Amino acid sequence: MKRLFSHQKHMILALLLPLFFAFFSPVFGQHGDGEHQAAEQHAKAEMNVSDVIIDHVKDSHVWHFTESVVLPLPVIVYTKEDGLKFFSSGNFYEHHQVVPYGDYTIDHEHIFYKSQPVLDLSITKNVAMLFINSALMLLIFGTVARAYGKRKGLAPKGVQSFMEPIILFVKDEIVKPNIGPKYWKFLPYILTLFFFIFFGNLLGLLPGAANLTGNIAVTACLAALTFVITNVNGNKNYWSHIFWTPGVPNALRIIILPVEIIGIFTKPFALTVRLFVAITAGHIVLLALTSLTFIFQSWFVGIGTSLVNLFISLIELLVAAIQAYVFAMFTSLYIGQAIEEHEHHDSH
Repeated sequence: MKRLFSHQKHMILALLLPLFFAFFSPVFGQHGDGEHQAAEQHAKAEMNVSDVIIDHVKDSHVWHFTESVVLPLPVIVYTKEDGLKFFSSGNFYEHHQVVPYGDYTIDHEHIFYKSQPVLDLSITKNVAMLFINSALMLLIFGTVARAYGKRKGLAPKGVQSFMEPIILFVKDEIVKPNIGPKYWKFLPYILTLFFFIFFGNLLGLLPGAANLTGNIAVTACLAALTFVITNVNGNKNYWSHIFWTPGVPNALRIIILPVEIIGIFTKPFALTVRLFVAITAGHIVLLALTSLTFIFQSWFVGIGTSLVNLFISLIELLVAAIQAYVFAMFTSLYIGQAIEEHEHHDSH
């Protein structure tokens, strides 16, 4: 572990440099006179709030920071006719208009080759944010791991002193009580899960950031991991309660069995929807309030919405921690139920 994190800087640079320098091509809008007039007319046009909000919360092949600062992301597509192709998504956009690039076209973030769907493996905005989130976790916990190696038996210091109470909280208040004596086996996964969601939630609140944990594909993948780990580690008692619930009359087993089987799948579904809805709703509320300033074009409305947004942003910081806590807690609870040893006593 120590050797792994000793090369941490090289790992992070190897991860980020190809993405941001080889693939990513930041484009800073430079308008001529005609384009400048078009931009002014566009700014004066009536604002479509729905489009602005949807463009922020959904995934995209380009990363918009401002109207004139756009980061095209790498497109990676595969077709039987053309094979594997790499190019910048900036080729699809010219003067704020969507244009074809050779035989490739893009429509509502779906790429087509000669009007046929392609296998899209592109580095989209959410994927880029996922890399950033992962690199941040490697950096922070690599620093913490090195500090533990160099300061054995000493009081924590720096980043180590900040992260240690959170790690102990997750271990002692979430994982251990819900899983039981075998919690050590699952502690690394749940710690990774907690901090991945927590950091993703916080990064999503930054201006211009991607909505990583508000993407249902991301939350579904996290829930799917919990689903697999829970059911793979389920013991005999866990599966017997599902397929042959003890203490239930045989006549009722026909009804209870489908309910138990459905319950296996409703747990990850609830994890998926809960995180997705909570984070996306917060982003939509903040964007909707901000849009009021441009709709009414009033300084008073702008000041009022800014104050309200400040208050909601503070709540969103709390929500970021709560959602990570809830996801980790329910994951621990599901795993604990799957590996718990039950003792049954006949009742008369």
